[in-house]
Amino acid sequence: MDGRPLIGVSTYLEAGTRWGVWELEAALLPAAYPRLVQRAGGLACMLPPDDPSLAAAAVARLDGLVVAGGPDVDPVRYGADRDPRTGPPAPARDAWELALIHAALASGTPLLGICRGMQLLNVALGGTLVQHLEGHAEVVGAFGTHPVKPVPGTLYASLAPEGVSVPTYHHQSVSRLGRDLVPSAYAEDGTVEALELPAGWVLGVQWHPEMGEDLRVMEGLVRAAA
Repeated sequence: MDGRPLIGVSTYLEAGTRWGVWELEAALLPAAYPRLVQRAGGLACMLPPDDPSLAAAAVARLDGLVVAGGPDVDPVRYGADRDPRTGPPAPARDAWELALIHAALASGTPLLGICRGMQLLNVALGGTLVQHLEGHAEVVGAFGTHPVKPVPGTLYASLAPEGVSVPTYHHQSVSRLGRDLVPSAYAEDGTVEALELPAGWVLGVQWHPEMGEDLRVMEGLVRAAA
């Protein structure tokens, strides 16, 4: 049997998606996410939004979990009024991914949050978000880059001990940290770019490793899941 760990990746659920002659609702994910899992030595499976009560059963079948990037987290999830620059809510995805995160934390399943996934991890543990941040998504629809600096002694620093330039596209960020979370990388302007739990393998990164060539974060997840 192939010993590669099974890594679940959360997905979008989008109406009006077209391919060929069809326009239908679709569960979809940018291909860069499963490709990153595959390049890092894992087997990728997609996890479309489902009944949150089934999240624990889904996570029990996985060796590792990735909560992917995507739409803004609904501010109601962290008790805030909506900023006019916050995007439309995705309630089914919020509920499903929050349930996946809680299931992974409860079971000790290695967990990686990417961009929205990092923000949702913070919210799941009682943290809050800055709803609009200038300078981290410079051109609409195009990834930029900026440097991040690891915090020595953290899980992230053990994977990438030096400062690196990362692919980035976001307009929200962590405000108040959730329970037990610690920052593990910062941008030059002081924005928290990675956070983690000191126990287990739980890491969130604000950038998009699937859009670059640095495999170290995903390789770390795959090793922990093996």
